[in-house]
Amino acid sequence: MSKAQAIRTLTVVGAGGKMGRLFVSRCRREGLACFELDAPLESEASREAASRALPRTDMVLLCVPAQAMASVLAQLGPLIPKGSVVADICSVKVRPLEEMMLLHPGPVVGTHPLFGPRPAEGEELRVAVCPGRSEEAARQVEELMAKLGFAPFRTTAEEHDRAMAYVQGLNFVSTVAYLAAQASHDEFDRFLTPSFRRRLDAAKKLILEDADLFRLIYEANPFSLEAVRSYRNYLNVAAGGDLEVLVERAKSWWKDETPRPGGKVN
Repeated sequence: MSKAQAIRTLTVVGAGGKMGRLFVSRCRREGLACFELDAPLESEASREAASRALPRTDMVLLCVPAQAMASVLAQLGPLIPKGSVVADICSVKVRPLEEMMLLHPGPVVGTHPLFGPRPAEGEELRVAVCPGRSEEAARQVEELMAKLGFAPFRTTAEEHDRAMAYVQGLNFVSTVAYLAAQASHDEFDRFLTPSFRRRLDAAKKLILEDADLFRLIYEANPFSLEAVRSYRNYLNVAAGGDLEVLVERAKSWWKDETPRPGGKVN
C-alpha cells in the first residue's frame, strides 16, 4: 500500500467555532497552511476569502452542524477543486457523508473527534474516520489527524452512527428523562445524597449549555430511536422487578475485573 500524499494546506469552514478554533490552532502549530472561513458566508468579505483560499487548498474541513452541511457545501462547492478532499467533523456520519458525496465530485471523508474543544491533559483524543469516496483520501486524513496529535481509527458511517446513538444520544436522553422525572419534587431536596449531587454536577453543562446541540445530534442520527427503544425494554425489565437480570448484564462493562474476597477486584 503506497503512502498517501500529505495534506499541507487546509481551509477550515466554521473556524470561529470552538472546534474550528481547535483545528486551526493545531494546524498552525504543526506548520500547516490554514485558511479560515466563517459565517456569514454570504458576506462580501467571506466570498473574497473563499475565492482566495479554496482553489489552493488540499482539504476543506467543514466544522459546521450536520443540519447546515448541505447549504454550506452548496455555497462553497463551485470554488473547491475536484481533487481537494472534503471532510467534516459532525457527530453523525451517514447523512453528512451522503450530502458531501452528492455535492462534491472529488474525494470525501467523514470524521468525528470524540472529544470537546478543551480536552483534558493526557486524554486520548480519538477521531473516527469514515471513508466516503477515495481510500487514498481516508489515509491522508488519518495521517493528518495523527500529525495534529489525535488518535484516528477507521470505521463505517453506519457503525459509527449506531454506536453514537447509544454512547452519546442515549446518554443525553436518559439523563434528561431521569432528571425531568424528579423536577417537580422540591420536597426531595433535603434527601439528596452525595452521589446524586455528583450526577447533577455532571449533567449541568449537558443540560444548561449543550442541550440544543445534543437534541440536533439526536434528531440527525438514524439510529436514535433504536437506542431509545432498547433502553425502554430494559426499563420494562426493571418495572417487572427483575433487577438482577439488569445487574448481571451491566457487569459486562467490567468483565475483566473479577471480584476478590473483601469486595476488591483484580
